[in-house]
Amino acid sequence: MPLRTQVTGVLAAGLLVAAATPTAFAAAEDSSAKPGDVVSSAPTAFHPLPGQWTNTKAWHITYRSTTAKGGPNVVSGTVIVPNDGRTGPRPLVTYAVGTVGLGDSCAPSAGFPYGTTIEATLINQIVQRGWAVAVTDYEGLGTPGDHTYTVGRAEGTAMLDAARAAQRLGIPGVSAESPVGIMGYSQGGQASSWAAELHKSYAPELKVKGTATGGVPADLMKVAHFNDGGLGSGLIFMAAAGQDAAFPELKLDTYLNPAGKALVDYFKSNCVAVDSVIGSFKKVTDLTVKNPLEQPDWQSRLNESRLGTVAPDAPVYLYHGTVDELIPYGVGEGLRADWCGRGASVSWHALPLLGHIGGVTVGALPAADWLGDRFAGKPAPGNC
Repeated sequence: MPLRTQVTGVLAAGLLVAAATPTAFAAAEDSSAKPGDVVSSAPTAFHPLPGQWTNTKAWHITYRSTTAKGGPNVVSGTVIVPNDGRTGPRPLVTYAVGTVGLGDSCAPSAGFPYGTTIEATLINQIVQRGWAVAVTDYEGLGTPGDHTYTVGRAEGTAMLDAARAAQRLGIPGVSAESPVGIMGYSQGGQASSWAAELHKSYAPELKVKGTATGGVPADLMKVAHFNDGGLGSGLIFMAAAGQDAAFPELKLDTYLNPAGKALVDYFKSNCVAVDSVIGSFKKVTDLTVKNPLEQPDWQSRLNESRLGTVAPDAPVYLYHGTVDELIPYGVGEGLRADWCGRGASVSWHALPLLGHIGGVTVGALPAADWLGDRFAGKPAPGNC
């Protein structure tokens, strides 16, 4: 779910369109290709803020991944590496951003060259530690097709395959021997938590040392009911569009009234800063002819993205603001209980009196410190 947004221009959108060429996607359909294979790569720039220089090298990539239904797809992203001359294996963090929107121009890779990707400041803190970072754009955000927003399995595979792709670029110091960390907050928390749960079955060769994840929308049904008619109500319709993109048999359009159709169409070409204002304080019943949240097929698909059914096979640092106004604190507590109940190693951190944005602002640094201890081989005590 949401974090904050970036503002990107026509040039950024053009970069994405140019990178995702038809030839590139045709190449990815080769039967010999594997998830994580690089389809295309091109040098790009990483600027945390407009005009802010960093001593880094960066590549815009497209890479092969897997849809929620298990089919092949192609996802875009960015790999950022400190330009420090290091050639030995360095840590690699696969990073997922919070909600940016459904339009291609909202993709993290679109904003990095211009310093307009808000989470770039957090990513820069990681890069400054000497770590390489792979940032997925997620399925359908910056590549053909609609963004499968809040579809957990597709987000998790996109993250794991971003790490694989970074290792296959041939960058000195970034290889199959690199220790891997998984990190994200909000929608990125959903993605990183899914990546943690999928690691053992989907990408066991990655040397994952731990996952730092926060503000996690672990139960979409609970999150939807919490936000219905409130500040985050637009996110419900963005999530519905994302689920419909992954599972078109849900036929979202048949549930929407004219106002609902107009709102979803608007969301598909705009970013979250505007979306969150336009979509706030709306009831699902005001924009639909029939409430999809009450339908068994919708409930089934939303519950497929529920977290906590599999114990991550590497330690987890899990954090959540106690007064989060978008992702209920109880949802975070529930994920902790589910993982602990399945035997996972969980370091749980409640952030008193912090809301959704405050949670990532305060929580990001200690989460990265925790990952640093995992890369250093220190024990990971849990507090289940």
